[in-house]
Amino acid sequence: MNKEKIREEIIKLLKEQGEESRQKKNFQIKEKLFSQPLFLQANTIMFYIAKREEVDTSVMIEDALKLGKKVVVPMILVKEKKIIPSQLINPKKELEKGPYGIYQPKKQFMRKVLLKTIDLVIVPGVAFDRTGNRLGRGGGYFDRFLSKFTECKVPLFGLAFKFQILNKLPVLSHDIPVNKLIFA
Repeated sequence: MNKEKIREEIIKLLKEQGEESRQKKNFQIKEKLFSQPLFLQANTIMFYIAKREEVDTSVMIEDALKLGKKVVVPMILVKEKKIIPSQLINPKKELEKGPYGIYQPKKQFMRKVLLKTIDLVIVPGVAFDRTGNRLGRGGGYFDRFLSKFTECKVPLFGLAFKFQILNKLPVLSHDIPVNKLIFA
């Protein structure tokens, strides 16, 4: 199957997943993430802001802030086709719906963070394969952004529901895999 067909199939499954099942799995994924040594050691963690059908990161973000972690989230610049990492202090006050319907910091709360200060990146994906390759939504934003981390060896974690993990994904040379998959 090609990337577009896989993307279509998995997004359909994500949307069809029952709310009760989704919430239970979200909790399990959060518990697994928060028990990871790399998570526990990290001072600055970059999370994605989940779309409704994705693994929900909102509780993870709030709990990470309560633990004293510095939380960073993506700010999408459509014209430049890039992501700027921005520190998030108060999710309830600082976020607004941005490009592609994804929440991001309001302009007045943009706090640019240097890549070298990020200890862990939580990466979104429509699908992953068993070796960590990921399939995004097709814009290439995250692959371009993650390519900057290849030299500094920052761990990249993918969060997924079990059905999002396939045996093998088609991979292109610019695709950046994750180091670890956390799923339920």
